Amino acid sequence: MPRTTLLRQLLQQRHLTTHEAFAAQYERAAARLAELDRDPRLASLQVSPRQFDRWYGGELLTLPRPDACRVLEHMLGRPVSELFSTAYDDDSALYRDEESSTGQQATSAPPPREDGEDPLDIVARTRQLTASNADDATLAFLYSSLEGIASRYEQDGPYVLRPQARQVRQLAHTLLDGRQPPRTRRELFRIAARASGLLGYMAVNTGDFALSEAYCIEARDLSREIGDLDTDLWACGTLSFGLYYAGRYDEADACAAAAVERAPRHAQSIRLLANGRARALGKTGDRCAVEQTIGQALRLSDLHEVSVGLTSCISFEPYGRARTLANVTSHVALRNTAQVLRDAEHIDDLVEHSTSSWSRSLVRLDVATALLQQRTPDIDHAMSLGREALRLCGDTPISSVYQRSRDLHEQAGPWRDHPAVGDYGDEFRTWSSQPAALAMASSAS
Repeated sequence: MPRTTLLRQLLQQRHLTTHEAFAAQYERAAARLAELDRDPRLASLQVSPRQFDRWYGGELLTLPRPDACRVLEHMLGRPVSELFSTAYDDDSALYRDEESSTGQQATSAPPPREDGEDPLDIVARTRQLTASNADDATLAFLYSSLEGIASRYEQDGPYVLRPQARQVRQLAHTLLDGRQPPRTRRELFRIAARASGLLGYMAVNTGDFALSEAYCIEARDLSREIGDLDTDLWACGTLSFGLYYAGRYDEADACAAAAVERAPRHAQSIRLLANGRARALGKTGDRCAVEQTIGQALRLSDLHEVSVGLTSCISFEPYGRARTLANVTSHVALRNTAQVLRDAEHIDDLVEHSTSSWSRSLVRLDVATALLQQRTPDIDHAMSLGREALRLCGDTPISSVYQRSRDLHEQAGPWRDHPAVGDYGDEFRTWSSQPAALAMASSAS
């Protein structure tokens, strides 16, 4: 005689007492579970008429196979140990949860439901919508990778760190092809934007300005999609940075100016003003605009109480005050020699104790150029600083150092017969014969 199990009672309530009706629901549940658990094997599970008769009649000595148990639990919302246990009319396990919560015995059948109102379907769909292929640990790992790249950049350089930045970007893009809830998806957009931004900055340093522009536009557009103004403004600053070194000075200024106009009091606008607008305006010869822009950047630095130290050139943090003053290139372009030398002296101790060989090199090149622009040029000192700058960079050239050391060589042309100028010229030619520097020379021509 068939044994009355909880499974039998549930199937009777749901009118699944024939093999055909039960099998259709079972196969639907198997397909849903296969998608939720990412286990495609489950989608092929079926129940034979003989299996159904044994389950429905309670004629089991052992529980079904593990995969079948998983589907039954998903389909009916009860552990299989309960489903195949004996149920009693006056104290059925079917009603225990309701009795414990209300203190009353459930005696009436549930009201009829419309199609699509199955509680299990609702729970399963909620699980599907909130499922994610990226957990908090994955997000933390990706953020840590970005921070590591930024912190090591001025020691290791773009050629060493570019592959890691590409991997972070690719992983973020791959994850975004999957499913995440809104919070996680927003974080992945931010990670992808920042990875693109770092790659854009690196492309400027390697002299690939077209690639830099593409990466920066991607970083800007991804950050705008999620309303991440901080990353958006940083990406605009890097886009302006690339346009400047590509010789597109008016565009560099316009790009930075548009970003500042959107958020004039934002901390990222310090970089947009000092590194973006002021240097580009210096190349166009607008002395008054340069002075106003640098003053605006310094006032904004005071407003945000930014670091007084020399922040990393590639950092997503706001520009520190020393980093703003280190952008003396705008004064060099205007031949404002006294201001270049004052600013360089003001930050000399910070620069010399910086771990960034590029920063020390670039400040030396700016000061060397200013020394040649004086009413009485100090040729020996200028050329000595130029040679020091080349040695500081060694075998890790970047486009900004290449361009400024080349400009210094051209500025020294009127004194080409001076021994110090000849020594600098020889050292510059040797240094610029490196494959990486040759590529920069090609892109700049």
